[in-house]
Amino acid sequence: MIDLSDRRKDYTQNGLEESGLTKTPFELFDQWLRIALESNLPEPYAMTLATATTDGAASARIVLLRQADQRGLVFFTNYLSRKGREICENPRGSLLFYWPELERQVRIEGLIARITPSESDDYHRLRPPNSRIGAAASEQSKILPNRKALEDRVAELFAKFPNGEIPRPEHWGGYRLCPEYFEFWQGRTSRLHDRLFYQLGPGGIWETGRLAP
Repeated sequence: MIDLSDRRKDYTQNGLEESGLTKTPFELFDQWLRIALESNLPEPYAMTLATATTDGAASARIVLLRQADQRGLVFFTNYLSRKGREICENPRGSLLFYWPELERQVRIEGLIARITPSESDDYHRLRPPNSRIGAAASEQSKILPNRKALEDRVAELFAKFPNGEIPRPEHWGGYRLCPEYFEFWQGRTSRLHDRLFYQLGPGGIWETGRLAP
């Protein structure tokens, strides 16, 4: 086994004070995401999506943020995948962005629902041909006999749609997480990190506070 008990990093870049909070969490998230994008980090729009079954069995994986506005955060996937099935059973989910170079994390919790078919169609048309074929070819999360079975399905679809102009599969599309909670984490020295949160309260008013690190 590998012993990592002596591995640690001190965080020294920035702090996060209550005076730095914006009126809504969407504005602060937009600021932080723009800084991550402008810093040329590797895939700063990658986020961990955590879902769970109705009996509490949790799973997590990386998905890509594709749209973000006041309505919520959108990602795309196979509706029949494990995450799709879990969202159908239990629509509560959590997203986590981690930008180690900036010593920052953002955690977001809320309800997840499918976006409209027309919104999914619009995004599908923007994808590269290989990605469109891949979405149609993969029965995500199902057991495959071997790699060749997947490659044969891709070849079959390219033979049928040589330009990759394949219609959006019914089993593939977008989800939107509608936030009820944001936590902004800024690393600080000696593990005395800043953790400021927004909680959606009555009447759609965002309440803020600080958590112990």
